[in-house]
Amino acid sequence: FGWGLVPGSPRIPKSMNVQVPLYPKCGFSELYSWQRQRKTKKEFCLHDGPPYANGDAHVGHALNKILKDITNRFHMMRDYVVHYVPGWDCHGLPIELKALSECEEDDLSPMEIRQKAKEFAEKVIEKQKSAFIRWGIMANWDNCYHTFDKKYEAKQLHIFHQMFDKGYVYQDYKPVFWSPSTNTALAEAELEYNQQHVSRSVYIKFPLLKPPPKLSSVIDGLPAVNLIIWTTQAWTIPANQAVCYMPNSEYSIVKCTNTGEHFIIASDRVQSTAALLDTQFDVISTFKGTDFENGMCSHPTIPGKQSPLLPANHVTMSKGTGLVHTAPAHGMEDYGVASHHQLPMDCLVDEKGRFTEAAGSELQKKAVLDEGNEAVIQMLHGAKNLLKEEKFVHSYPYDWRTKKPVIIRASKQWFIDTANLKSAAQEALKKVKCVPASGMNRMLEMLDRRTFWCISRQRRWGVPIPVFYHKTTGNPLINNIENIIKVVEQHGSDGWWTLPIEQLLSSDADSHDINDYIQGQDVLDIWFDSGTSWAHVLEGITADLYLEGKDQLGGWFQSSLLTSVATQKKAPYKTLVVHGFTLGEKGEKMSKSIGNVVDPDVVINGGNDHSTEPPYGADILRWWVAESNVFTEVLIGPAVLNSAREDINKLRNTLRFLLGNLASFNPETDSIPTSDMYLIDQYILHLLHGYATKVTQAYKEYDYGKVIRLLEAFHTRELSSFYFSIVKDRLYCEEEKDPKRRSCQTALAAVLDTMVRSFAPILPHLAEEVFQYLPYRKESDSVFRSGWMNTSPVWKKPGLEEAVEGACAMRDAFLGSIAGKNALEYQVVLVIEPGLLFELMEVLQHEECSSTSQLNEIMMASQTTLLTEVPREMATDDIIEGTFLINLEGGDIREESTYKVMVLPVAKLKCLRCRRYTADSTETPCARCREILNGK
Repeated sequence: FGWGLVPGSPRIPKSMNVQVPLYPKCGFSELYSWQRQRKTKKEFCLHDGPPYANGDAHVGHALNKILKDITNRFHMMRDYVVHYVPGWDCHGLPIELKALSECEEDDLSPMEIRQKAKEFAEKVIEKQKSAFIRWGIMANWDNCYHTFDKKYEAKQLHIFHQMFDKGYVYQDYKPVFWSPSTNTALAEAELEYNQQHVSRSVYIKFPLLKPPPKLSSVIDGLPAVNLIIWTTQAWTIPANQAVCYMPNSEYSIVKCTNTGEHFIIASDRVQSTAALLDTQFDVISTFKGTDFENGMCSHPTIPGKQSPLLPANHVTMSKGTGLVHTAPAHGMEDYGVASHHQLPMDCLVDEKGRFTEAAGSELQKKAVLDEGNEAVIQMLHGAKNLLKEEKFVHSYPYDWRTKKPVIIRASKQWFIDTANLKSAAQEALKKVKCVPASGMNRMLEMLDRRTFWCISRQRRWGVPIPVFYHKTTGNPLINNIENIIKVVEQHGSDGWWTLPIEQLLSSDADSHDINDYIQGQDVLDIWFDSGTSWAHVLEGITADLYLEGKDQLGGWFQSSLLTSVATQKKAPYKTLVVHGFTLGEKGEKMSKSIGNVVDPDVVINGGNDHSTEPPYGADILRWWVAESNVFTEVLIGPAVLNSAREDINKLRNTLRFLLGNLASFNPETDSIPTSDMYLIDQYILHLLHGYATKVTQAYKEYDYGKVIRLLEAFHTRELSSFYFSIVKDRLYCEEEKDPKRRSCQTALAAVLDTMVRSFAPILPHLAEEVFQYLPYRKESDSVFRSGWMNTSPVWKKPGLEEAVEGACAMRDAFLGSIAGKNALEYQVVLVIEPGLLFELMEVLQHEECSSTSQLNEIMMASQTTLLTEVPREMATDDIIEGTFLINLEGGDIREESTYKVMVLPVAKLKCLRCRRYTADSTETPCARCREILNGK
């Protein structure tokens, strides 16, 4: 673009092509503190969902933290005081397991485990923090929150206390998701579903011991009758307490043509079950499910044990036999049936997922998901109650940390009664804005299905549930939690394990003897940990925004909502923004074995071999985040990053052109009033105003991809391809201080300032770098300390668009007719019928013929002639005709004008200075250049 041709133009170093951290010069480290001290009534609060402190920072972190930083910087530049306190989720099983994996000892005390887990978390936090700072994340990094902080833990227990007092916290013995691989209960948010899990499904006979009274007349004359049930979890059969049926469905008594045996199954399942058992069934009679009432079966593996037939609405006809084996200790729906009919809920499985002594010597100590399952199948086979076994591929819950299958197992746990809380939570959620809106529906549906929240975990690294148990009866006692909160404020949650019980349990203890009690050993679910962060961090205010990945719809978004609604009857946030997950550039999951894991540190600094893993710099990482459609899955890989680098390089070239042509220009003293500027310069300001309005709106809607698209369209199409190509002659060839050149520089200064501010939240390093190279920069100038884009409504001027766009329509016709040729080698004759279009062109060119008019500059020819009719002597063979519609004052003035464009060879010679064909001799400059050079 020839910058450096103008006297005094700064030579911008090539280092501008290399991303170098600019923290000391840009003052990024002080920026958050600076903006917090500003006096303004507007505040924007983004509450940081705490990343988990169990590993290195990854691209998922980058996506999340950079989206938050773009949001914060945008609001800061718009004169909001930003409230943003970064934090970390520090407790929980993954950290405990990683800490223990680094330790050779097996038998550690609770305090030894806790100390090692804390040390591990602290190391991870420092590594992640340094990565976040390198990405340009604006925050007070000396004042973060951690869920293991004493004050945080105390506030968390305060919320627990409030919820307990309001009746939302209770203890119960019921089935929960249990992880044998980690020996603890899990919440639904801690599960992931393996769609390819293979179970050993079985079809089992339950001998009918006592026929239902309503069926006795049909069954009495028959030999033995068996009910058929189907299950994918054979290991739960020893815990069977009943067989359930659907009351309103139809059932059939059938005879097997192969064996002569009689069975009962749902009428809808007769054909499919017979085909699966490789036989045929003859239907003897049919009846309604209600006729099963008061029937009784024999247990298929335990002689003498009976299983009643009971009605249940969870029985379906979509698969199986329409009769469901019911083990209350191992199924949520089964538990509901057992509660209603007062059935036993004995659990025969221990914390490690092995059968207990109560299961019998054949099963004791066998893992239920392995040899225990095999043993039960063999017992069914031995009792001649196994009809068929087959492999069944289906979705099955796994522990999201160990990636191993879980079981459902009854145990005594602490719960939050979400059944009584969810209605209020849903109403509070409906007042919240969600981007995208689909996230709201998903979260409402999740809440609808949630009847309880298991908040107890059988681990050591966490905040203790402040409960004491009677040594003899095991009855729980929650007494004087306020005293425990004070202890935690002083000693942290370690005090629960290190201090004597006398210091924890109030002496009155409802007249109970302290010596009769021991502290509970369970800790609170980490979703309760992080879900109470609003109470500690927000200090009474409601966050304007929570911004996290879509997994938090069932996690942090939900736990924060439930704890807040329970204690302060409102949501802790006004808006939710939900982004997708990061994937490889072909849409595949990232995996070390595949080799497609993208490390943000390598993206910024490069890998061991820069030829294959080049250093891209932090702003390319940020550009990738902003340009992605973050509301779906976000792809990243070498091709994506190379494309981002090319896009930024194009932007940098535009910025270099702007900076180079603003040399020796000071907006304060050299600017031209808008009304005196060239119309093409006014027009670019008009476009700039529209650009700024659209960009601001896109930021408000969290649509940063749209910001990037608007930026790219503006700087490549409106500037580089259009405006710059038109004004280069005026910039390079007019006298340095000529008002015509100053007019263009006035526009360029506005364009540069507005454009840099528009991308500053996304590319903060580049924005500050540009400001450092401003020729008229003051020492204190910072793009982030001087506000948002400041465009003027004056730039939108009636008739301006029509004048320039009318000229451009004729220009396009001219350039289209000489495609691939030099426009300066031609002169153009424009013939326009008298009317509005002609009057507008006269504003751009007062005289009939000119090589220096505004109209000729737009046409980019060596000379332009403006006429109302075609001269008689001119050949009309190659005339280009067209029309242009002028629409003024909202449609009140509409006029369609015709025009003709005639392209002629130039009549003069090439000027060696400006390269236009306007000179009388090849030895001397043209008239315009001679005037400029006069005396030089």
